[in-house]
Amino acid sequence: MSDELTNKTQEETENAAENQAQPAEAEVTQAEATENEAVETTEAVEAEVAEPVVAEEKAPEKPVREIKTFTGQKSEKVYTLDELEEASEDYSDDEYSKMVSMYEGTLTSITEKEIVSGRIVSIDEKYVIVDIGFKSEGIVPVNEFKNIEEVKPGDEIEVFLDRVEDREGQLVLSRRKANTLRVWQKIEQVHESQEVVEGHIKRRIKGGMVVDVFGIDAFLPGSQIDVRPVRDFDAYVGRNMEFLVVKLNMSSENVVVSHRALVETDLEDQRQEILASMQAGQILEGIVKNITDFGVFIDLGGVDGLLHITDLSWGRVEHPSEICKLDQRLNVVVLEFDEERKRISLGLKQLQPHPWDEINQKYPEGTKVQGKVVSIADYGAFIELEKGVEGLVHISEMSWTQHIKHPSQLVEKNQVIECVILNINVDERKVSLGVKQLENDPWKEITERYPINSRHKGVVRNLTNFGVFVELEPGIDGLVHISDLSWTDKVNHPSELVNKGEEIEVSILAVDFENRRISLGHKQIMENPWVNFASEYQLGSEVEGVVTRLTDKGAFVRLPNKLEGFLPQREVEEPNEMRNNFKPDTTVTLAIIEFDEQSRNITLSQKESARKEAEKEMKKLQKKKEAGEQPTGALTLGEMSGLAELKKRLDDENQDQK
Repeated sequence: MSDELTNKTQEETENAAENQAQPAEAEVTQAEATENEAVETTEAVEAEVAEPVVAEEKAPEKPVREIKTFTGQKSEKVYTLDELEEASEDYSDDEYSKMVSMYEGTLTSITEKEIVSGRIVSIDEKYVIVDIGFKSEGIVPVNEFKNIEEVKPGDEIEVFLDRVEDREGQLVLSRRKANTLRVWQKIEQVHESQEVVEGHIKRRIKGGMVVDVFGIDAFLPGSQIDVRPVRDFDAYVGRNMEFLVVKLNMSSENVVVSHRALVETDLEDQRQEILASMQAGQILEGIVKNITDFGVFIDLGGVDGLLHITDLSWGRVEHPSEICKLDQRLNVVVLEFDEERKRISLGLKQLQPHPWDEINQKYPEGTKVQGKVVSIADYGAFIELEKGVEGLVHISEMSWTQHIKHPSQLVEKNQVIECVILNINVDERKVSLGVKQLENDPWKEITERYPINSRHKGVVRNLTNFGVFVELEPGIDGLVHISDLSWTDKVNHPSELVNKGEEIEVSILAVDFENRRISLGHKQIMENPWVNFASEYQLGSEVEGVVTRLTDKGAFVRLPNKLEGFLPQREVEEPNEMRNNFKPDTTVTLAIIEFDEQSRNITLSQKESARKEAEKEMKKLQKKKEAGEQPTGALTLGEMSGLAELKKRLDDENQDQK
């Protein structure tokens, strides 16, 4: 009890003694009785405290709050609140109010969700009873203490006041939450002050590591472990390292730490020194930090530079890993330094001689060389002769004899082949190569093997709209134009006469050695029916034929020598009766009024044939008349007159057409 509380209690006791005005002996007796009662009460309280409160079956009883009063200089009385209420009848209202105020003054003012200090009252198997100066004591589960053996009754500890009362009116305390809150407060403090903390790396997770910092799990991203990319995360598990708290979110209990930030701070001075002396053309030593598809990042000692894939080698590089390895030390040259953006472009091939220097001396035209196929396109294959020197074997330079549709038919990537230097263009840095030049050219003696007008057999290799390609021997093809397939047939497509893979006989029409072309003819192996027909039938002569088909404009007639002529409708005597008089397979006699061997056209006429016939009859009659002979036969004078009129009409029509 405080001195103030003791003095007030003593004054009240003395005043009460004076008012009663009892004899001195009675006062002594009364004081002794009071002292004895106080001693008994104290022993009872000590006995009660000595027995620990067991909270297994029921919540601990509410603590008895004590207040001490003195009835004399050497006597002390301890009252509970219940005893004060019972003794209220012996005191005035003013006196009772003062004693209640003194009792309430012993109670601590507390707030929920805060850390408070308390004293351990007792410990049992399940709970630790803690007095925080409230009207009731609280309990804390034993499992919230890491080492329960290290605490004992009477120890001062910090607990978290979760709730003032639960359903049973019990004060709810937590040792674990108090410790956690203190840790979060400490983490918040080091985050604000950017203080370096030590943590223990517990395990690896996706994206980084879990670090124990003050007993709290913090996240260490993989990119924040070191300034260089980490390739073996497992090697860091179990290590103690220093960190900076770079991100803190107490509501979501998220803590992010970084070790890289500490390393970068140490490298900043070195970085500034390197950047201050950086200039183009400077040769530096660096370590391969990271390899990507487009290049290599080089650590120059706190400063990163990019070695682009095109600056790794004078030759073709599919991926930077072909040239560099992680953690490899390299000498590189500074190609460009952007001081404003702090970007450094590096080069490796620039430290080596250019492979195109003295290229003509190394690869004279006609030289046989070996190279590796590095790329294949539709038009040819690229051959690497050495790093930085590539040549193209065009598809036309791959074989004298084979019909190559794609270079992959002869070569494949990474294959080493032999070829010949055909041409070098230094300005454009192009090398033309050939493979077929390694063999004899079968076209050199082509005219000896295939003289003009000689006949040969070949296989139809391909059909096009304009003709037929015939293979005379492997690698030697000739073209039969569509006009040279048949003398008589009007061919719309070569497939009407020949098929692919079929063997046919051809004649050599022409040989173009420079362009490597041979013109062939198929109809030339047979006699030309147009020549025979022209010698046998002249213009105006009559010919007998068979109607093959009718059209709206006339009729087609098959003539001798497998030729075909056309009878226009205008050359028919009775056009309206043409379909009845010129049915298919009908044999007719017609006159030839037009013959064009080049365009293969023969035009026929019924009118001209009738005029010719009438002319013949008139000549016969004229001869008989001149000889004095009388006309005989079926012709009458009227028929003879009509025949003359017919001849005159046909002659007039023929003259009009001309």
